[in-house]
Amino acid sequence: MKKSIRVFSPASVSNVGPGFDLMGFALNGIGDEIEVSLSNKSGIKITKITGDNGKLPYDTEKNTATVAIKSLLAKHKIKVGLEVKISKKMGIGSGLGSSAASAVAGVAAVNELLELNLTRYQLLEHAIEGEMIASGALHADNIAPCLFGGFVLVRGYNPIDIIQIDYPKNLFCTIVYPQIEIKTCEARKILDKKIDLKNAVAQAGNAAGLITGLLTKDFSLISRSIVDWIAEPKRASLIPCYHEVREAALQNGALNCNITGSGPSMFAFSNSKLRAEAIGIAMKKAASKKRLESKIYISKINDKGPVVLK
Repeated sequence: MKKSIRVFSPASVSNVGPGFDLMGFALNGIGDEIEVSLSNKSGIKITKITGDNGKLPYDTEKNTATVAIKSLLAKHKIKVGLEVKISKKMGIGSGLGSSAASAVAGVAAVNELLELNLTRYQLLEHAIEGEMIASGALHADNIAPCLFGGFVLVRGYNPIDIIQIDYPKNLFCTIVYPQIEIKTCEARKILDKKIDLKNAVAQAGNAAGLITGLLTKDFSLISRSIVDWIAEPKRASLIPCYHEVREAALQNGALNCNITGSGPSMFAFSNSKLRAEAIGIAMKKAASKKRLESKIYISKINDKGPVVLK
């Protein structure tokens, strides 16, 4: 048995337009790294956190990674001493599944280190426990794609039912991440508790259309289905450059443009790398006109999920 292991877990786009709390996909290139080591001392201890600008707690009852790990160990009645190092490779409160990436990396690392051979479904319930610490609500549209990879539909929560959806392999995603922070728990508070029947029907139609478009590789259907009638109308006000960024993406050939998760990051789909890059330049320029610094990421959908680095 190894004495330590390091795991990378990817960032993710959630909601994906009409899929509020139901849809998400994993990204390449950005995410979190967690190293878990066996310790002679009992219990779990966070020994180092980097890349968070001092924002994340060392308290293992409040950190998403260690809450997830503790849930796993308790379920399987495992008593072991562990030391945890967390390296944030993405923004906190970015809308790109930062807390989900840490929770998934934590349980994936422990599963490998202790040679538990648990399935991803078995890891899922514990990763969700970690995510709930950050968001204050049960949702798996970041956790599931981060853990399973690919494009994921969370069909239901009682019991949780994860469906991986096929998609066009030439589908590219451009992300603009304005350098502001939006906490998921706060962004959920501004949402309406009840929705109009007309909006519910429109949302369901778009969700069905998006899934159908992905499965049939119909880019036109994907384009016209990425419309959110529930969260986006409320959350757009939290992002100062929302309208400018969306318009810039559409004018440069994006299939559509939408908020990822609670924001402030926004994503745009396109069907080529060159177009995705041009869209990124335009989105960044639009954000800068509102005096917002931003980062751009361009990625295909990541099919792998978490990977062991050593």
